[in-house]
Amino acid sequence: MGDTVKLTADDGHSFDAYVARPAEQPKAGLVIVQEIFGVNVHIRGVADGFAADGYLAIAPALFDRVEPGIELGYDKEDVAEGRRLRSQLKWEEVLSDVSAAMGFLAGAGKVGVVGYCWGGSVAWLAACRLNPGAAVCYYGGNIHECRNEQPSCRVMLHFGEEDSGIPMDQVKEIGAAHLQQELFTYPAGHGFNCDMRGSYHADSAALARERTLAFLGRTIG
Repeated sequence: MGDTVKLTADDGHSFDAYVARPAEQPKAGLVIVQEIFGVNVHIRGVADGFAADGYLAIAPALFDRVEPGIELGYDKEDVAEGRRLRSQLKWEEVLSDVSAAMGFLAGAGKVGVVGYCWGGSVAWLAACRLNPGAAVCYYGGNIHECRNEQPSCRVMLHFGEEDSGIPMDQVKEIGAAHLQQELFTYPAGHGFNCDMRGSYHADSAALARERTLAFLGRTIG
């Protein structure tokens, strides 16, 4: 369903992005923001899924600034490598690449940002700094430290109640700081949406996706 395109950020950085196109005229555009594992088979599958639901979806390869073509799995070595790559990026660089991806989608109508894990934090910052039509953040571990930033759009947040990296007291503080936004918790751990991870929780993933699609329908089309 998808193909790879080349994008250029405002600072001149050129990078790849995976594009999944709907069968008919798109409802809207979606930037799909990767985990720390690159634009791997799972993230491409997520983009394909949203395309099947009628969205023009693009997943920018954010690690291309460090090393092109990164596709990691989910074992301990991959986690360590993903964290190493992530540590070499600045938020400003990542958001510049997300902005370029949003620009690619301009012809599709309104544009939303959906991110997972590290990408959930990126989606939150995009909502606060890039003025998308909507954002969905799955278990972003940096959202708490950025909770004083104010989104310019509607945001939906999904967290796992058993996520050891994001304590529930932090989740509650995020919710208290943004009562106008939609925040949900699930009886699951970190990464519960990813069916390639040991923490995958099918019921929670299905419910979060159902809520996400309804939210996107209300906000961007």
